Amino acid sequence: MKNFALIGAAGFIAVRHLKAIKETKNKLVAALDKSDSVGIMDSYFPNADFFVEYERFDRHIERLKKTENKIDFMSICTPNYLHDAHIRFALRNNADAICEKPLVLNPWNIDALAEVEKNTGKKINTIFQLRLHPTIIELKKKMDADNSGKIYDIDLTYITSRGHWYFTSWKAQDEKSGGIATNIGVHFYDMLTWIFGDVTQNIVHVLEPKRASGYLELKKARVRWYLSVDYEALPQEVKEKGQRTFRSLTIEGKEFEFSEGFTELHNRSYEEILAGNGFGLEDARSSTEIVHAIRHASPIGLIGNYHPFAKKEIEYHPFRKG
Repeated sequence: MKNFALIGAAGFIAVRHLKAIKETKNKLVAALDKSDSVGIMDSYFPNADFFVEYERFDRHIERLKKTENKIDFMSICTPNYLHDAHIRFALRNNADAICEKPLVLNPWNIDALAEVEKNTGKKINTIFQLRLHPTIIELKKKMDADNSGKIYDIDLTYITSRGHWYFTSWKAQDEKSGGIATNIGVHFYDMLTWIFGDVTQNIVHVLEPKRASGYLELKKARVRWYLSVDYEALPQEVKEKGQRTFRSLTIEGKEFEFSEGFTELHNRSYEEILAGNGFGLEDARSSTEIVHAIRHASPIGLIGNYHPFAKKEIEYHPFRKG
């Protein structure tokens, strides 16, 4: 049994980490969040110590080093711009880090964290759960075995509706979240480069608060991608079903189905990390470089090989915050 601490216990994604810690038969010793809306902890670790002040949490973790409850792993579920600092905090306290994606916002942060890893001897792990999806693993095996030289045509579409709260939160601030491509797309870019190879071209057609669209050319694929948090961008048939999310990946015009099997992927991630097989800094480099380039790109508009969804203009009212 390993001892865990968790930073960002009130966040949306934290419950998946709480569940993974419990179901891999480990123990949450302490948690931190500036919000005290963490009643969900009672369902998993009611005896864990909880702090709303970083300074008291820091002191507590320091004191635990001298006890049987010293922290082995620190799980990080905080806003994206804080990941780098909280990873450093974990390693300085002799704990391996398990950090939600995106690991960091800038490529050079990876190099700096590699130095911290080297100096502390501890490991940084990130959650790229799509790499553990059985259907996606099979696709990678197929592509690895394909020596035909074929370049596959792929369309990636991901629309996950967000309410007005989104545009009041840190997620709508590019300097804190990395922007929409980082927020909701980074794990897809990781999956695509993991399977189809390195990026040779990265073009952005549309880059707006509610949506982004572009073209990625990879070693084995040409990818048109579209990401949106706007309900109005959903296909009509999806709305009629009462759904608020639409995810589609087509390869050579055929739908690649990977909607099922997501429930336990955080558990699988933890199992691999605990076995020493986690995804580390270098695994995160390609997707970090992609989203960084998108964030700083000058959109070229609807020119060239753009995603068909990009044609639909969505009205945006900044003073109405979404």
